[in-house]
Amino acid sequence: MTDARAPYVPPGTGWPDDPAAPDTPVAHGAGEVIELAAAAPDLGELCARQSVCRACDRLVEWREKVAVQRRRAFADEEYWGRPIPGWGDPEPRIMIVGLAPAAHGGNRTGRIFTGDRSGDWLFASLHRVGLASQATSVRADDGQRLIGTRMAATVRCAPPDNKPTPVERTTCLPWLAREVEDVAGSVRCIVCLGGFAWQGVWPALKQAGYGVPRPRPKFGHGAEVELVPPPSAARRDPVLLLGCYHPSQQNTFTGRVTEDMLDAVFVRARDYR
Repeated sequence: MTDARAPYVPPGTGWPDDPAAPDTPVAHGAGEVIELAAAAPDLGELCARQSVCRACDRLVEWREKVAVQRRRAFADEEYWGRPIPGWGDPEPRIMIVGLAPAAHGGNRTGRIFTGDRSGDWLFASLHRVGLASQATSVRADDGQRLIGTRMAATVRCAPPDNKPTPVERTTCLPWLAREVEDVAGSVRCIVCLGGFAWQGVWPALKQAGYGVPRPRPKFGHGAEVELVPPPSAARRDPVLLLGCYHPSQQNTFTGRVTEDMLDAVFVRARDYR
């Protein structure tokens, strides 16, 4: 492991489920993201390359600054401080897409939605409907396992104020598009957590070969769109895209999102075809 105030965990040094190795190729710009995503031989290597990306200077500076300064509650914990790779079942029936990792959540734990309050709501719901092995997820080695489900984000690094720029979203897009393409053979439903994820997933779906409607349907909680799967999926059954309000503190505190609302979305995703 690294020094107590290191800005990130070097790949291949023992962090639980770290997909990368010391020689994993690193993207240093948008063009290299495109090249490395396209050239990844499989899903595992794609995730490894996602987890060491340094293409966006602002995001690299912020995620590493947070990892050094830390929140007081986590002052004694080592921070991951790297991009968050996709995680979960390699052949999922359900793909969950969020916006970006939290500065003191995924950026600390190294796993999407793990260790933050949004994740507390999300994993509890997934557990209630049979899509997660545990009701909580607090660190990368806590034994949590997704069941027939995978998680990813439209932006892999924690952004300042939770707001990635349009250029950052575009730069990160090939990572998501290739991951969506790689799991297209098994996916039956894609759940977008929040309006930003809904907006960000459309270009990824198009790049991955999905047939997408025009104009793009509007986001809403429970919104449904049937998509034509890409030719690589070797089947023609529609894939369901579902909208879900993000279980952010603001949404859960105000009652805009309730446990029943989350459960209903994931039951629909679980039971679709």
